[in-house]
Amino acid sequence: MTFPSIGLLRHGETTGSGFRGRGCDDALTPAGEQAMHAVFEASGTWDRIVTSPLQRCRLPAERFARAAGVPLVREPRLQELHFGEWEGRTAEELMQTDADALGRFWQDPIHCPPPGGEDLASFRDRILAAWEQVVVAQGDRTLVVTHGGVIRVIRAHLEGWPLEKLLSIEVPLASLHQIQNLSTAQPPA
Repeated sequence: MTFPSIGLLRHGETTGSGFRGRGCDDALTPAGEQAMHAVFEASGTWDRIVTSPLQRCRLPAERFARAAGVPLVREPRLQELHFGEWEGRTAEELMQTDADALGRFWQDPIHCPPPGGEDLASFRDRILAAWEQVVVAQGDRTLVVTHGGVIRVIRAHLEGWPLEKLLSIEVPLASLHQIQNLSTAQPPA
């Protein structure tokens, strides 16, 4: 399958960076905002921008769309995994209060979701539905401003990674992942 040129831009550093249940709506730091702006400036031209509605993605996406004179689409399905009882809590906090559950999640995120949180299969299905319906189906040059987990799901889908390996996919803050034609991509060894 051939895709139009699509860019996946992860938000920059936030006021709550580091491992945390990240469905919460943290703001960007000035450094995070500058890093995203630099990546956007170097990324080329886009026909439209699609964004998660969370402010760390939405606010820079609104500025990018205004500056480029292109439409902006807010897509709630492109939000990060919902971490339930772990929302906003750091790994250090969870190691003190819920170490066994956190360990199970890191070892087997498919079968051991965060307590009260979204399971990975549901997360994947939500992301891929938005990907197909809102991004790929339009057939234009689209910049998607979103979260690390969302980018991992899309890349895993396109590159043939099993869902169990999702956390192995590197997605640094303020990184751009260009997708043009992955029909020849090989799954990881």
